[in-house]
Amino acid sequence: MTEQPRAAQALKNQFASDNYAGICPQAWQAMAQANHGYANSYGDDFWTERACDLLRDFFETDCQVFFVFNGTAANSLGLAALCHSYHSVICHESSHVETDECGAAEFFSNGTKILLVPGADGKVDLDAVAHCVARRSDIHYPKPKVLSITQATELGTLYSLEELRAVGAQARRLGLRLHMDGARFANALATLDIAPAELSWRAGVDVLTLGGTKNGMAVGEAVIFFNRELAHEFDYRCKQAGQLASKMRFLAAPWIGLLESGAYVRNAAHANRCAGLLEEQLRSIPGVALTHPRQANAVFVSMPPALIAGLRQRGWHFYTFIGSGHARFMCSWNTSEADIAALTSDLRELSDRLAATAS
Repeated sequence: MTEQPRAAQALKNQFASDNYAGICPQAWQAMAQANHGYANSYGDDFWTERACDLLRDFFETDCQVFFVFNGTAANSLGLAALCHSYHSVICHESSHVETDECGAAEFFSNGTKILLVPGADGKVDLDAVAHCVARRSDIHYPKPKVLSITQATELGTLYSLEELRAVGAQARRLGLRLHMDGARFANALATLDIAPAELSWRAGVDVLTLGGTKNGMAVGEAVIFFNRELAHEFDYRCKQAGQLASKMRFLAAPWIGLLESGAYVRNAAHANRCAGLLEEQLRSIPGVALTHPRQANAVFVSMPPALIAGLRQRGWHFYTFIGSGHARFMCSWNTSEADIAALTSDLRELSDRLAATAS
């Protein structure tokens, strides 16, 4: 019997990221349907046009839509479209734009400065935003131009509709454009049960980077300009940055599959429910304490290093570098109750052993 190559073996015991999950059936089927015959390249095709129209219907507005390969490109190019090189972008100190994109926002904007503000549970403190804008107005300071927020946040929390409207109002008062990193926007929709339009442009969002990869697609994010004037020559930015797909239909088709079937929000709702079940189980394990409210598909906990090491020795994958060193367990569209039961069983056993050793 030939041994299966390691690269082809299914990875088990993972709660590190929703990026680890495969392609959901709706996205896979849509890509297969787009794979018949020939289609024009560079987005001049039926699939791209249909996906754009579906997103306009989804948001109930005539927005301008672009498809790129990944979230870093979506965020950095979207921000670059809102700024000149002498401007600055204000964001939370834990935001993905600051911590996980290798300076891409600064690179693609030719040097726009990132200014950081604090805030509880990953959400920007609006007084701190105001102070960041008002503390200097001279020519030596990079002029604040954009406020960037994340929904759901890097710490798994959500801006409520009321909070989001307050953010939008503050941005307008301060003369800032509002950008939203929506890598997990679908998870926010599933929890808050509010129309996409209410959680975006009606609350003041100018540009949204809408996540697809973390919600069941193979690859691809959408950059959505609710103010179409801000999208001027954005297609050139995409081309220059290597983000103009020649076979664009394969970036666009999965959006059709997920939006037409309703799986875009349904996948996120499943991930959120799994995170809720995991949260419930973790609360009952000695030595494990939740560190942030669980509002989407991520659960953050603190626990002794021995438990972290023990889980990893048993093959569990999860991150500890996000959220001030706390362990993050992330659920996806493909997470099962059996996965959660296996994780919590191992953790409970390790906790019992640790308690016995201590006594």
